[in-house]
Amino acid sequence: MGSGAPSGRCHPDGAVRMPPRSATGAVAVPALAAPVLAPGRAAAEEVPRPVPGIVKPLPAEWFVPRGTNAEMRWESLRGADGEAVVGRRVPVERFFVRNHTSTPLIDPASWRLRLFGSGLRGAPARERAVEFALEDLRALPSTRIDALIECAGNGRGYYSRQQHQSVPGTPWTLGGVGSASWRGVRLAEVLRAAGLTDGAMDVLPSGLDPDYVAGGVNYGPVRRPLPIAKALDDVLLAFEMNGEPLTPDHGAPVRLVVPGWVGIASIKWVGGIEVADHPLHSPWNTDFYRMFGPGHPPGGGDPLTVQVVKSAFELAEGAVLEAGREHRLHGRSWSGTAPVHRVEVSTDGGRSWRRAELHDEPRAHDWTRWSIGWRPERPGRHELRARATDRRGDTQPDTAGFNREGYLFGAVVAHPVTVA
Repeated sequence: MGSGAPSGRCHPDGAVRMPPRSATGAVAVPALAAPVLAPGRAAAEEVPRPVPGIVKPLPAEWFVPRGTNAEMRWESLRGADGEAVVGRRVPVERFFVRNHTSTPLIDPASWRLRLFGSGLRGAPARERAVEFALEDLRALPSTRIDALIECAGNGRGYYSRQQHQSVPGTPWTLGGVGSASWRGVRLAEVLRAAGLTDGAMDVLPSGLDPDYVAGGVNYGPVRRPLPIAKALDDVLLAFEMNGEPLTPDHGAPVRLVVPGWVGIASIKWVGGIEVADHPLHSPWNTDFYRMFGPGHPPGGGDPLTVQVVKSAFELAEGAVLEAGREHRLHGRSWSGTAPVHRVEVSTDGGRSWRRAELHDEPRAHDWTRWSIGWRPERPGRHELRARATDRRGDTQPDTAGFNREGYLFGAVVAHPVTVA
């Protein structure tokens, strides 16, 4: 999910009737301890982890640990010989992790999705929610989409490193993003099956992760409203990632995927969805994930939705390249609003630009891989830059507009290398 500050059993007439279910089996991973295993898992599976609260291994050559999170290393997408080792989809084991607290281990057999609220027929209360088990979702028509998940704070570190502006929160560079193939059932299918009314206005999915506590305040589990128009458009309740069942760190058994929007909207470990005929609110669209500071309304801007245009090199910062020979520079660009139209690369700190070759058919809500040749003759420090323009005409600026929490950094990033 995106980073910032904080980075049922009612069956009204016409609603889906599901058999009685047991309570959701969520076991929270303590934030400062080894994972707690769900019943039935072998004790031998419990091994030390490099980041508290994250279940999967985090090899140093793939990830940069950042508090409760793990950032993807862009250079890990290529081997020592420069050949690609990761295609357009990031393998699950290499996918970045964004946790507000820690990864819960949830028993898929006892997991239930509970829908309730005034936007459903009969206005079922929380304790009488309409329920779906995992097998119920799998019995509905499935959909597969390719889409990015990107933290709202991806690139935040460049506010201080590049623009000399102090912001709090996780200092992501550009590795808080990943593209995967997701399979599940459209949220619209489930809402209609649960008895959606014409008066529904907002939905509020809630995660089953441990409560988020900051500054002595318990904000509860991560949850964030979606307007009904977006919920009925392209939002997916995903139970598979890259052709396999979701793993704990990426939202198992079921998560939301909200294409094009900041990652906080793609709630992991979703367990409940309130459907209301009035606006809904949570700390994640009031206190957090809004623009605050100079140039923004005194009480904060609107809740964040779509992501901005970005580009990244598949190359380590400070990489050493040999002088007098041809190099192929590789990278990826993406936008939350439209497919990528063109990518330009500068090898002289932005004084001149050349157009890169695109290697994918650009698609909305996904990244496009590109490359360009470069033969540096002069040894010393060089600064690479890449900027993308999407089909809506949005281009990466030289400077990102400041906001207090450091969200949506979309400026061109200065990427230093050394030629020797």
